[in-house]
Amino acid sequence: HGGPFGRMDSWGYDPTVQMLASHGYAVLQVNFRGSSGYGREHEVVGYKQWGLKMQDDLTDATRWAIDQGVANKDRICIFGASYGGYAALMGAIKEPGMYKCAVGQVGVYDLAKVKGDNATQSDYLRTFFAETFNEGDLASLSPNKLGSSVKIPVFLSAGKEDETAPIEHTEMMEAALKAAGAQVGPLSERDG
Repeated sequence: HGGPFGRMDSWGYDPTVQMLASHGYAVLQVNFRGSSGYGREHEVVGYKQWGLKMQDDLTDATRWAIDQGVANKDRICIFGASYGGYAALMGAIKEPGMYKCAVGQVGVYDLAKVKGDNATQSDYLRTFFAETFNEGDLASLSPNKLGSSVKIPVFLSAGKEDETAPIEHTEMMEAALKAAGAQVGPLSERDG
């Protein structure tokens, strides 16, 4: 799911999940540390963990699905939107043998750009962002800086007028993947 904070996947109808399930795919939605709905402690332990412990939670859940026989280890794809798009590409980077494809929808792929974009927000959002967002070497946690590590097919999509996850993130990710010789589906732009 997006966010990553203040968001969670919950029980109920989700059109994307339904579309995948109706085509025979098992879908696992993970409320990794940082997700809301499980108490303040569960959310706080996700602070400053983009690409780190939050990503490990997705990996652990994938391994669980394989061990339980729910997922075929030879046919797993990682898919997400917004923060989930970021997590999908980081999954392809951190676990090169686990996923056979990745889908990033309206993702954010350059953490320095995310940090810079949020510097112009309200005082409340700047304070929250400072408390929750990673510090230090952001390039080592930015998928668009690690494109050469992606060895699986990738599909990217973005909204041309999206202000939350600007299309520049997807364009940078696409350029990094192409420069590395990765197989990347054409950038799909949607209005609105």
